[in-house]
Amino acid sequence: MKSALLVVDVQNGVFGSTSPPYLSENVISNIKQLLGYASSSEIEIVFIQHEIPGVLEPESDAWQLFSDLTINDSGYKVRKRTPDSFQDTDLRGYLNENGVEHVLICGYSTEFCIDRTAFSAANKGYKVTLIEDAHTTHGKPHLDAPSIISHHNFTLSKHPNIALSSTAALISG
Repeated sequence: MKSALLVVDVQNGVFGSTSPPYLSENVISNIKQLLGYASSSEIEIVFIQHEIPGVLEPESDAWQLFSDLTINDSGYKVRKRTPDSFQDTDLRGYLNENGVEHVLICGYSTEFCIDRTAFSAANKGYKVTLIEDAHTTHGKPHLDAPSIISHHNFTLSKHPNIALSSTAALISG
C-alpha cells in the first residue's frame, strides 16, 4: 500500500516564534526522523502550509516551512486556508494521482488542523496513521497542551481507519 507523510503547518511563524508549541523541540526531532524515514522508504512527502491573514501571510518568513527542517525539493507543497488540509486544496487529487492509500500525519495544531485532516482523510477512505508523538499544540485557557494531545490521540484512534503509532515504532518497522 503506497503511503504519504503529511507534514501539517510546520512553519516558522509557529515553531520559530517566541512562544513555540508544547514540546516543540521533541516534535521537530520526531518529524525530522519521519522525513528521513519517508525519504529512504519511497514514501511521498507532502508539506502543508496554512495561510492566515495577518499571521501566516503567504510568502512571508512566518509562512515558510520551519527553517530547522531539511526540505527535500521533491516534497509536494499544499496551501490551505482551513484546518482541513483537503478542503479547497488539491491534496486529494495529488494523493490519488500518485496511488496513495495510506497517510501518516504529523505537525501542528492537534485540536484543529491535525484533527480535521486526520478525520477528513479517514472519512475519504484513506488509512491513516497518526504519529502520536509528532504533533503538538499550544495550551488553551480551558485545557493544557498535554491533555489536548492525549484527548485527540484517544478520540481519533477510535475511528476505524485511524491508527496511532509512535515515531520509534513506525521507523523501526
